[in-house]
Amino acid sequence: MGTIKQVIEGNYCIGCGVCPFLDTNLSISFNENGEYQAVQSVDSVTSPADMICPFANSSLNEDTLGKELFSKQNGIRHNDEIGYYLKTYVGYAISDGFRDRGSSGGMVSWIIAQLFTKNKIDAVIHVKESPEQGLMYSYQVSHSIEEMETGAKSKYYPIQLSNVLDYVKNHDERFAIVGIPCFIKAVRQLEAIDNTIASRIRYHIGLVCGHLKSTFFALSEAWEAGIPPQDVTLVDFRYKLPGHAASDYAIKAEGVVSGKETEVVVPTRDLSTTNWGYGYFKYNACEYCDDVLAETADITCGDAWLPGYDKDSSGTNVVVVRTQEMLDLITSGANEVHLEEVPAKLVAQSQRSGLRHRREGLAYRLYLKDRKNGWRPTKRVQASNHIPYLRKKVYEDRMELTEQSFVAFREALKSPKGMKRFNEIMQPIVRKYQRVDNPIHRRLLRKMKSVAKKMHKKLTK
Repeated sequence: MGTIKQVIEGNYCIGCGVCPFLDTNLSISFNENGEYQAVQSVDSVTSPADMICPFANSSLNEDTLGKELFSKQNGIRHNDEIGYYLKTYVGYAISDGFRDRGSSGGMVSWIIAQLFTKNKIDAVIHVKESPEQGLMYSYQVSHSIEEMETGAKSKYYPIQLSNVLDYVKNHDERFAIVGIPCFIKAVRQLEAIDNTIASRIRYHIGLVCGHLKSTFFALSEAWEAGIPPQDVTLVDFRYKLPGHAASDYAIKAEGVVSGKETEVVVPTRDLSTTNWGYGYFKYNACEYCDDVLAETADITCGDAWLPGYDKDSSGTNVVVVRTQEMLDLITSGANEVHLEEVPAKLVAQSQRSGLRHRREGLAYRLYLKDRKNGWRPTKRVQASNHIPYLRKKVYEDRMELTEQSFVAFREALKSPKGMKRFNEIMQPIVRKYQRVDNPIHRRLLRKMKSVAKKMHKKLTK
C-alpha cells in the first residue's frame, strides 16, 4: 500500500490540492522550485486522503476507474494508450472565434459554451488569470460563457484545486471541470467517497498532458524575452503566429522594464527553455505517470500533432469521447465544429513521443527506483531493464536535464549573468543528451535517405 506520507517524502506529489479537502492536517504551498506540494502539519503514517491521492498506491489505476466509469456505455471500446472511448476525432471549432482564442482548435471552450447554452451547468471550474498578486494563473469558477472565455488557452503553470473544491462544497450548483489527467483522476476518486462533490461536478473535460511545469518555466521564458523575473506579471504560453505551423508558436510576456509596462512577443524557437523534450522544470511526479490522454475524463482534447494538421497555424484538436452524452453534444453542433472521425491509433500517434516516455521510459525509471529499494507508486507499466542501451541513456539524460534545470535557474537568479548563467550550466548537459538522442549513425542514415530521395526525383523526371 502507498500513502500520502510516502508520496510527499518520495517527491511524487503533483500538488493537485485535493487532499486537504479530506485531511485538515494537509495543506498546499509552493516549494523552493516553484512547485505546489502537499505539506503535513502533523506527522501521520496514514491519512483519510490516501484513497484519493493520484500517486498513492491506495488509489485505483486508470484502467480500473475507466472500467467503473465507462464500461456500461453502449459501444465502448478500450485502447491501451488512450483508455476507454466511444469515438475519436480530429477537428476544431468554427463558430464564435473559439479556435482563434484557443491554443489549438478551440474545442474545449466550445464544449463548455455548449454546456452553458444547453443549461447543463451553472459554472465551470478551470484555470484563468489569477487575481492574486504574484500568481499568474489559478483554478477559478466561471458562471458564464463570457467569464469562461477569459480562461482560454493552455497554461504551463502550477495550479491546485483546494480553493475551488471548497467552493463546490459550499455552493449547490452544477459544475464542469477542466483538468490534466492526474487532477481529473484525483477528483474522480474524491467523488467516489463524497456524494456532495459527486452530485455537483457533472462533467469532466480532460486535457492531453505532456507534463506540468513549475513557475520557473514562465519566469525563464519572460526573462529571456527581456523582462526580469521579479517584474513579470503574465505569460501567454501559446501565442499563435499566423502563417506558421501550429507547433511554431510564440510567447507573449507582460511586465515592467525600466519602470514601463512592457509587452514582448518572442517565438518559442528563439528561447532556450521551451524544448518540451528537455523536460526543464518538470514535476518529478510526472516521471511516474502513465496517463497522457486523461483516461478518466468524459471527453479529452489535445493538440493534433499529426501530418496534414500540424501545419495549420489556427490549430487542430484530437478529441476522445467516452460518454454518449458528450458524443451527442459535440455531434449536434454540425455547423459549429468541424470533426473528422479517425482511428484511435491515429490519436495515439499524435502523442507518440509522450506515450513512449510514459511507457518505455517509465518502465526503465521504475526499474532504476526498484534497484535502489525505494518506495515508488505502483503503475500499470511494469519495471523493466530490457530496452536498448541508447534509449536508457536518453531517459537517464532527460532526468538529469530536469533535475539540473532547477539548480541552474536558482543559480541564475543569484548571478549577474542571469539566463546566460542558466545556459552555461545546462548546455553541456544538453549536448550530452543530444548525442544519445540523435546519434551520428542516425543522422547519417537520414542524410543518405534524403540524398537517395533527391536522386530518385531527378531520375523519374
